[in-house]
Amino acid sequence: RDWPTIREAMLKTLALPKTGMGVNIDIGEEKNIHPADKQEVGRRLSLWALGTVYGRKVESTTGPLPSGHQVRGGEVAVTFSHADGGLVAKGGPLKGFALAGDDRLWKPAQARIEGDTVIVSCPEVKTPVSVRYAWENLPVCNLYNGAGLPASPFRTDDWK
Repeated sequence: RDWPTIREAMLKTLALPKTGMGVNIDIGEEKNIHPADKQEVGRRLSLWALGTVYGRKVESTTGPLPSGHQVRGGEVAVTFSHADGGLVAKGGPLKGFALAGDDRLWKPAQARIEGDTVIVSCPEVKTPVSVRYAWENLPVCNLYNGAGLPASPFRTDDWK
């Protein structure tokens, strides 16, 4: 299966009015699209509904979502919306980022948080063109917001 592109299709639906998404990348299971922890899935979806539809005050309505990126020399700066409470690397240094140059060869990358931005770099990719996060069927990733909600997997390219 190609879970990254399925997840991306869900992320793209957010362009439609009155749509929301609960990111559950951290509680999924390798061989089952439906996480066993239904209560947490429901809680995350309820945050969006309560905060967006019902106007209630919640810590965050969703996890961090990519809102733009900029190549700056040998690194890429990715900005995020829904970085409520700040961006957080849960359990240690950021994991799950990869960079590619014009050759389209993906290399594992280092990443660091600066405000609502993640700066991604890799010594093997001198002139980066694109960045991906959690772009695997079963990714190891740990970017969250301060409300404890995980970031959505994403990519800045449209390569096959």
